[in-house]
Amino acid sequence: MANDHRGGELLTGVLVGIGVGAAAALLFAPQSGQETREVIRERGLEIKSRAADVGEESRKRAEDLGDQARNRVEQAQARGRLVIEEQRTRLQKAIAQGKETYEKKRDGLSARL
Repeated sequence: MANDHRGGELLTGVLVGIGVGAAAALLFAPQSGQETREVIRERGLEIKSRAADVGEESRKRAEDLGDQARNRVEQAQARGRLVIEEQRTRLQKAIAQGKETYEKKRDGLSARL
């Protein structure tokens, strides 16, 4: 029960502190309310402008990265096609050599018989 009582005191202290802090901020503010609102508005516009600039830069960077990725994929595809063509040529040569060797062996065996 004693802990419940202390929790209530802590909450009350926090709420009183918030109220005192807010009152002190209003009393000691170096500007009038109108001036403060104007500063807040200007800062908001600055932040909005910076956010738009960052967004535009991010969009451009994303486009550049997309273009780079697209180019890399195209290059990889071209290399892949080249490798496939080289392998096809090698396979055709090996098949032709195999046929030639087969025919020579067949002819040699036919001559023996």
